[in-house]
Amino acid sequence: MPCLKRTMSLLIFLMIVPFPVQGKESPSEVVARILKETPLIDGHNDLPWQCRKRFKNHISKVPLGEGTQNLSPPMHTDLPRLAQGKLGGQFWSVYVPTSLDGASAVQATLEQVDVVRRLIEMHPDTFGLAHTAEEIRTIHAEGKIASLIGMEGGHSIGNSLAVLRQMFELGARYMTITHSTHTDWADSATADPLHGGLTEFGEEVIREMNRLGMIVDLSHVSHATMHDALDVTRAPVIFSHSGVDGAHVHPRNVPDSVLKRVKENGGVVMVIFLPGYLADGPHRWWANRKAQQAFLESYYRGQPERIADEMKEWDVNNPRPATNLDDVIRHVDYIRDTIGIDHVGIGSDYDGMGSAPEQLEDVAGYPALFEELLKRGYSESDLAKIAGENVLRVMEAVETYAQEEKGKRGPSEILFTPADE
Repeated sequence: MPCLKRTMSLLIFLMIVPFPVQGKESPSEVVARILKETPLIDGHNDLPWQCRKRFKNHISKVPLGEGTQNLSPPMHTDLPRLAQGKLGGQFWSVYVPTSLDGASAVQATLEQVDVVRRLIEMHPDTFGLAHTAEEIRTIHAEGKIASLIGMEGGHSIGNSLAVLRQMFELGARYMTITHSTHTDWADSATADPLHGGLTEFGEEVIREMNRLGMIVDLSHVSHATMHDALDVTRAPVIFSHSGVDGAHVHPRNVPDSVLKRVKENGGVVMVIFLPGYLADGPHRWWANRKAQQAFLESYYRGQPERIADEMKEWDVNNPRPATNLDDVIRHVDYIRDTIGIDHVGIGSDYDGMGSAPEQLEDVAGYPALFEELLKRGYSESDLAKIAGENVLRVMEAVETYAQEEKGKRGPSEILFTPADE
């Protein structure tokens, strides 16, 4: 009987007095664990362009190790902040301006490919060059950032499928079909329609990218080009750095009609952080600023100092509206709710924009985004998919299609012919 009483007392004690919870992870610990297991892959970073614009490609002068936040203006990317951001993979953009074309564009792109490869060689403890999804996983498991090359704009191939093939051999694993203006074979989102989407040569570019195993990137292209590319491609596509119209209408964002086709295609929209694509305030501010600049240039012709002074005053009186982490999440939510979690990724556009959203000011900010998603009910599986599993799936599908096509057909020998010939 005494034994029974002691047992009952112990049971009552256990019911009343809770044991301390052992090993419960905080949101930051959960995110750190996820990003250790799954590489966080960013679809677009313009560090190579900053190397060219600021340092004329003298990469030994770029203070990546010490930090670039104190430069004027500051940069978004350096080694200490990449470590804080727990980045696992990066598509480095080898962007060159659309003012270059033909051989000049090809040469400049090759120089930017060289920059990426030299940066990797200069920092072998931080970066590793990746060509495949498997290599990304391997490099990430070694504690390094898997580094890939993305061409930003079809002008980079100089209207030549042979150049496209050689860029692939050098490591380019996606090509953005256009940048801010049209190519000779595809319409851009930010210029008046010229071709009505893809030309016949443009369709052949898509087919050749599929054959090679190069991802088709539809950021920057017109809605008509998006639809045409989705008609032609036999492999999943990405939007390497775009928002969605359902969260904020912008010429660069993905409309619902295309978003639904991305699901059918198995593709991924990698959400951009650039404020003007995220929310109305920065978009209107930028449009008004451009209008003011145009007005001053017409009013004070030949007076650049006067124009600069007037614009400084305008900037003081018209501060840029702020965006924050919530604006990014609104786009993530919209994609998830419309076509599913399997089609969301991250494509920041760091070092390709001015100011970034609050809480995501630079490459150290990624964990804050994932912690907030976790707090808002996204599961660990959801976070892994957004971080990298979705884009890895796309890469694997692109690689598989290319492997299956081997032996069926050789390189395309179609040459670009100008429309007036």
